Amino acid sequence: MHFLDDSLLPENQQPLVIQAAPYGPQWLPGDSDDVPVTMAQQVQKAVDCYNAGATVLHVHVREADGKGSKRLSMFNEMLDRLRTAVPDMVLQVGGSISFAPESEGDTARWLNDDTRHGLAELTPRPDQVTVAINTSQMNTAELKADTDVIGTSWEGLENSPYREMTIPAGPAFVDEHIRRLVANGIQPHFQIGHLAQLETLGRMIRRGKYMGPLVLNWVAIGGGMDGPNPRAMMEFINHVPDGAVLTIEGTNRPTWPLTTMGICLGMHVRCGIEDTLQDDLGQRIPSVRQVEKLVRISRELNREIATGKEAGRIYQIGVQYGSIEETLAKDGYPPLRKPGQRGFLHYDGAYFAGESQRAAEAPRQARVARRLALLADRAWSATTADALAD
Repeated sequence: MHFLDDSLLPENQQPLVIQAAPYGPQWLPGDSDDVPVTMAQQVQKAVDCYNAGATVLHVHVREADGKGSKRLSMFNEMLDRLRTAVPDMVLQVGGSISFAPESEGDTARWLNDDTRHGLAELTPRPDQVTVAINTSQMNTAELKADTDVIGTSWEGLENSPYREMTIPAGPAFVDEHIRRLVANGIQPHFQIGHLAQLETLGRMIRRGKYMGPLVLNWVAIGGGMDGPNPRAMMEFINHVPDGAVLTIEGTNRPTWPLTTMGICLGMHVRCGIEDTLQDDLGQRIPSVRQVEKLVRISRELNREIATGKEAGRIYQIGVQYGSIEETLAKDGYPPLRKPGQRGFLHYDGAYFAGESQRAAEAPRQARVARRLALLADRAWSATTADALAD
């Protein structure tokens, strides 16, 4: 991303989109009084986060016994209720479904490929499903201190079932997962932990494996991903193309300085008990108050807070692109290299002339498509179709 002289001025920044992650499948109900358990409590938590200023909801679901649900039928029920309760909120389902251990003594693990592919068939469909890139370590205990987990089921970090957790996200799975999500009108939201993963995603886009808006989180949770280092954050931002939508995500108390910097820089932010139970001083803070805190920081910096509809437009929910070239241009990547072309790549006048021509032809193409659709329906006559198309 390029920072121009006026990029840090609030009037030139997008309204802030706040992702709320209030379900925290890694926690048990006894770990915090902010863990919602019943379906009604989980839906109410979404309503409260939305009313506080969050416009994207990171969705996990709990069973009645308080454990993270691995049943897609529970996600269907949750999504159905959420569509009624928070109709303008962007619903983003966590791609792990739930990595919480099945029972005491088990290791935390992501579910198998076929189960995760089932996220593309959720009904009602979510706006997004999060997608990881490249199989890697995800030791979420690494950055936690003993003081972070006092009084929780995480006490005794050396024996945490999350120390050996990995993300199964190899090329074959990711290619197929993205294909299924896009085919069902669900936007992949990429969870990227370091530059190597971002580079892989860029190569996938250049090969046509994904053709759509580039919406992603920088996931600074350590344990196989970047840690909360401002130098790492800026290096990551420098490699993200200008057309992308980038959210800053941290863990534990460093969540707060990272998200504050993200707000200043024009990025978007995430919060909630899935990321931290604590504020910057180490005091317990529920998800709704976390959202309120980020709203307060943003307003102090005179940056607007996005409405639900604005968040959907910023994320470009429902948008797909028709070619590799269009994807590269709109996401902000350099174009494809033409045979024999030398030097660094940029968009020349011929490209923009072509874009203008395509824009001019779009209304005619829309009329033709409409006419063909009407002709395909035998209940309509060709005369009626001609009249409507004109």
